[in-house]
Amino acid sequence: MIWCAASQRLRCVARLQTRLYSLNSTAQTEARSNLFGKSKSDIIKIAEEMGQPAFRGKQIYKWIYSKGATLFQDMVNLPNSLQEQLERAHCVDYGQILQNQLSVDGTRKMLIQFKNDSRAAVEAVFIPEEHRGTLCVSSQVGCSLSCTFCHTGTQSLYRNLTAAEIAGQYMIAAWIAKDLPRKVNQRPNVSNIVFMGQGEPLYNFRNVSAAIKLITDPEGAGVAPWRITISTSGVAPLIPRIAAELRVGLAISLHAADNDLRTEIMPINKTYPLPLLMKSCTEFARIAGPQNRRITFEYVMLDGINDSDRHAKQLVDLIHGLPAHVNLIPFNPWPGSAYRSSSAARVAAFCGLVRNSGVHASVRTPRGDDILAACGQLKSVHDKTTSA
Repeated sequence: MIWCAASQRLRCVARLQTRLYSLNSTAQTEARSNLFGKSKSDIIKIAEEMGQPAFRGKQIYKWIYSKGATLFQDMVNLPNSLQEQLERAHCVDYGQILQNQLSVDGTRKMLIQFKNDSRAAVEAVFIPEEHRGTLCVSSQVGCSLSCTFCHTGTQSLYRNLTAAEIAGQYMIAAWIAKDLPRKVNQRPNVSNIVFMGQGEPLYNFRNVSAAIKLITDPEGAGVAPWRITISTSGVAPLIPRIAAELRVGLAISLHAADNDLRTEIMPINKTYPLPLLMKSCTEFARIAGPQNRRITFEYVMLDGINDSDRHAKQLVDLIHGLPAHVNLIPFNPWPGSAYRSSSAARVAAFCGLVRNSGVHASVRTPRGDDILAACGQLKSVHDKTTSA
């Protein structure tokens, strides 16, 4: 009995090491089709094409998304012959972790590469707090918006991420946070997901939608839709669809309540000016359910640019009447930036003016400064290294 227990522990350790290796290796899977990212109906169809009944496809789907299995040999209720057949033709690949940095404050930043392409690398950041853990995911490699204060805006758009590449960021974080295999009634460490990383999510709406459907499927990863938020710079026509089709939360990357100033720092405002943007926000609030109808307005504090008392009044006037929360963000300087962060006193005064006007407001606490946690910084270092 002692020998059997020790042998079983060794087998478990070996399997765990193999699983972690699979999270960090894409080269070994290139010749096989990736099942991760496929819908339940897709996997059922693949199983049937392999001569299996539909329920086998449902089992495979649950193993992949609910239990987080990346090795077919771990899918123990499948026949050995099917496990071997799957292994020959398919794989379960989240992406390759190039860097995994842990801040002194507990923030974890990961640089994840897809399809063995050094240019196809994005950042995902996990921020643990006392009552929740928030994962910030990317939707594109690079960005096309060129917001003047954003470091990712200095990186040209390379391509959209696929649904598998978006959802893979969550699965990697969930494994590291010990949320997988998923357990009934377990409070997850990765409790919230925000599309606030690299890229504009609504310029990749199809793949973002598909990823959210995979992540929120009760028979899969099972994340509640109201725990997911899409942050957009203002792609107005698609904002109501966030409420109508995805039933997730909305954050607006606002940063200025004056139309001319917003156009100056956010070129997207030329296409979707503030009046059109606010009209779409009103429509979102009308459609959304009670759990996700409140809109977060993100506002980076730039010294001498958008942080005066006048700017605070413009902000209150703009969002008055909406179920709103203002999230003030002290600017995180990056090399080559033309901006400075507003002083702590100015940020506090701005926040006070907004609150005294009857609008909910808070100041975001900077996290992960020691690991280049500002969006895009780790990716830029990687790009410079690989192109040298």
